[in-house]
Amino acid sequence: MQPVNLFSLATRQAEWLSARQAAVAGNIANVNTPGYRAVDVETFDKVLDRTGVSLTATQQGHFGLGAEQASFKLRDDDRSTAVLPSNNTVVLEQELMKGGEVARSFELNTAIVKAFHRMMLMSARG
Repeated sequence: MQPVNLFSLATRQAEWLSARQAAVAGNIANVNTPGYRAVDVETFDKVLDRTGVSLTATQQGHFGLGAEQASFKLRDDDRSTAVLPSNNTVVLEQELMKGGEVARSFELNTAIVKAFHRMMLMSARG
């Protein structure tokens, strides 16, 4: 089992949350656009599954096998089942709930990183 770098994981999740917030904002901006299909970002679990973890070359003689960066793929929103008369699938209430989920996740992510940072500083002092 490989060690988990909490800071890189938190950074990756913050990037994912930014992409999801942009998708939600785009859906809200197009709530009245005829024919617009609501989109969402794939789950963070799937992003982590595609993120490769590999060794990094620290000296010239080492083989360098860089980790593959996972992209955040947009997909049609599966939860948005309502189709309005304008053939639009954006449900404003669902998008606002997603926006709240993203905000709470950002706050949790930040709190965990702050706590871990404080813990590292305390261990360095001792």
